Amino acid sequence: MTYITKPKLHHPTLPKNALCHTRRDYEGKISTLCAGCGHDSISAAIIQACWELNVEPHRVAKLSGIGCSSKTPDYFLGQSHGFNTVHGRMPSVLTGANLANRELLYLGVSGDGDSASIGMGQFVHAMRRGVNMVYIVENNGVYGLTKGQFSATADEGSMSKKGVKNTDSPIDLIGLALQLGATYVARSFSGDKKQLVPLIKGAILHQGAAFLDVISPCVAFNNHAGSTKSYDYVREHNDAVNQLDVMVPRSEIAVDYAAGDTIAVEQHDGSVLRLH
Repeated sequence: MTYITKPKLHHPTLPKNALCHTRRDYEGKISTLCAGCGHDSISAAIIQACWELNVEPHRVAKLSGIGCSSKTPDYFLGQSHGFNTVHGRMPSVLTGANLANRELLYLGVSGDGDSASIGMGQFVHAMRRGVNMVYIVENNGVYGLTKGQFSATADEGSMSKKGVKNTDSPIDLIGLALQLGATYVARSFSGDKKQLVPLIKGAILHQGAAFLDVISPCVAFNNHAGSTKSYDYVREHNDAVNQLDVMVPRSEIAVDYAAGDTIAVEQHDGSVLRLH
């Protein structure tokens, strides 16, 4: 289906942004992913975010690796620069492109298999170096192209579609990104556009390494009872994510007093902490 060109005719009443572009101008080719795939929702969120921010499509370079997620750059920003790398090597190719031209907005799209397994070393060093980029992992916990094996982000105890229990502990890419010094880190859900679009907009505006881990259910192999990355499971356990969008930095509490003394320290909420 990707060889089919979308009609260029737009309805005259479609809203336009400051660049006189409609949302349709930020779309790509027709998706070949499974109907209901969470990745398509992420593509739609990227389109919406770029349209709202008045991003010029030709100022964007989108890069990906291998996997269902890495196919998605073909489905958004059709007028942007694009490069599909080999499995797990997107960060290093993006880093090289960034060194050659720092004027572009670099958008890297990867999957949990692409970044948390074969590409782990690439992910680590891109975050460690603070490459100026938007790094989105479309995380479904399985290898969708090779028929649903557990990926490195699959939760321990989760069940496969065939009823096999995962006995390995998961890799937490959010924790890694924070430890490695990424300066914009967020986790979201492909089924929560109200939250995802602002997070993508924040990542685009951020200068430095911006990392988004987006839970994106695989409708073919990981959307069943027993999966911790199904639509039902994530929606039932998404309250904490929805209620806490931004963690505001606070100053460190520092005190210096002699042994045996008691002092009072006023906290941010106005309460008093007594230290003995």
